[in-house]
Amino acid sequence: MNETLAVAGPDGLPRCPWGAAPEDYREYHDTEWGRPVRGDDELFERLCLEAFQSGLSWLTILRRREGFRRAFAGFSIARIATFTDEDAARLLADPGIIRNRLKIEAVLANARVAAEWKPGELTELIWSHAPEAGDRSAPGKPGDIPATTPESTALSKALKRRGFRFVGPTTAYALMQACGLVNDHLADCHVRDAVERERMGKKGGAA
Repeated sequence: MNETLAVAGPDGLPRCPWGAAPEDYREYHDTEWGRPVRGDDELFERLCLEAFQSGLSWLTILRRREGFRRAFAGFSIARIATFTDEDAARLLADPGIIRNRLKIEAVLANARVAAEWKPGELTELIWSHAPEAGDRSAPGKPGDIPATTPESTALSKALKRRGFRFVGPTTAYALMQACGLVNDHLADCHVRDAVERERMGKKGGAA
């Protein structure tokens, strides 16, 4: 019945349990997770990485992140949209990424879809599904955090209608958590308040 709350790291600061160790997780937890991300290529990268993470540990993705960036041209939508069958074969042979054929094909197909959109359109679509500030109280324990929400389900459906693949509600919600559409740091996590201030400061009417 006693579910783990925030956990102190080596520096004594309380963190969400998953972000306490190892160091890869601590750095990502403290400096990236939950902080607002905008920009089509930037959000496309996060969406791709969340899709690759499905069924795997996020640590596996973090430790291959630079490999993914090299393999996928820095996640430039415009550049990936020009990838050929030879590029797809190269990706399937690249040990620096997760060599899942369906997920690789989804990245290429999604880039071709997004390349046809207006600049900023992907950012606008994703951020239009951010819940209103104050809709949820700060989670006190990991069990308070959902795997999906009505907003993530709606975002998943919106992306699929536009032709995106591998964007189920769970992947969509993981994107929302990672990119600051919601703040799922635990109430007693030392990062939560700073993340919330940053989110509110960059609201820009879309969050």
